[in-house]
Amino acid sequence: MLQETGSRFPTPPGRAGMSFWNECGTFWRESRRHFRNTGALLPSSRFLARALASPLAATRPPYRILEVGPGTGSVTREILRLLQPGDRLDCVELNEHFVQRLKLCLRHDPRFIPYQGQVHVIHSPVEDLPGEALYDHIISGLPLNNFPVGLVREIFKAYSRLLKPGGVLSYFEYVLIRQIKTPFAGRRERRRLYRVGRLVGKYIRAYQVRRQQVLMNVPPAIVRHLHLNASHYPVVSEIAAPARPRARRKPR
Repeated sequence: MLQETGSRFPTPPGRAGMSFWNECGTFWRESRRHFRNTGALLPSSRFLARALASPLAATRPPYRILEVGPGTGSVTREILRLLQPGDRLDCVELNEHFVQRLKLCLRHDPRFIPYQGQVHVIHSPVEDLPGEALYDHIISGLPLNNFPVGLVREIFKAYSRLLKPGGVLSYFEYVLIRQIKTPFAGRRERRRLYRVGRLVGKYIRAYQVRRQQVLMNVPPAIVRHLHLNASHYPVVSEIAAPARPRARRKPR
């Protein structure tokens, strides 16, 4: 199993693979250190992972798939279970510790090893990925409700640019998280939450094709599946803020 060492990086797992509790411990430590970019205290449950990856279960041609914010790999494992010959999975992660863990899993975890030739781990913000219309399916684990509205806007622009016409974006948010946080937040935070909710709501109304409620997760979550197309981006541009320096997440 993966075990933490004094250097903070995991040692290679044994034949049994990484244990659930060890994964939770790693996730908990990273969430305490970088909560804004992690956004949760526990990894996604297998029920949430299945909902996020459900579009991959259909009969389909080979896909190029992008997972954004894979963390410890709880959703990645479900994606791998549905991977078909000819599919390619790119995992883009900002947290260096999670990047190293995923790379070790690809070398040593029996659940990852068979897919080594199909998976590429990228240490980068998704906003910095180059190219256009590259992916058939994007699965996002980013905690959008934790980010400044300018950064959320940049992330959705990146999704629109990277997704092929007719492709699917699948992401989740925790149930009623903005409504729960707002009464306890200061004025500036309430305004940020309102603006994030307004921006995300525009995308939901314009592009959502399916939603799934996942109660078996801590906390419960809603998975949303959207058909994005870069040529449709003006639908949400009406709430764009005046020009200002681009919001960025800090690498760690």
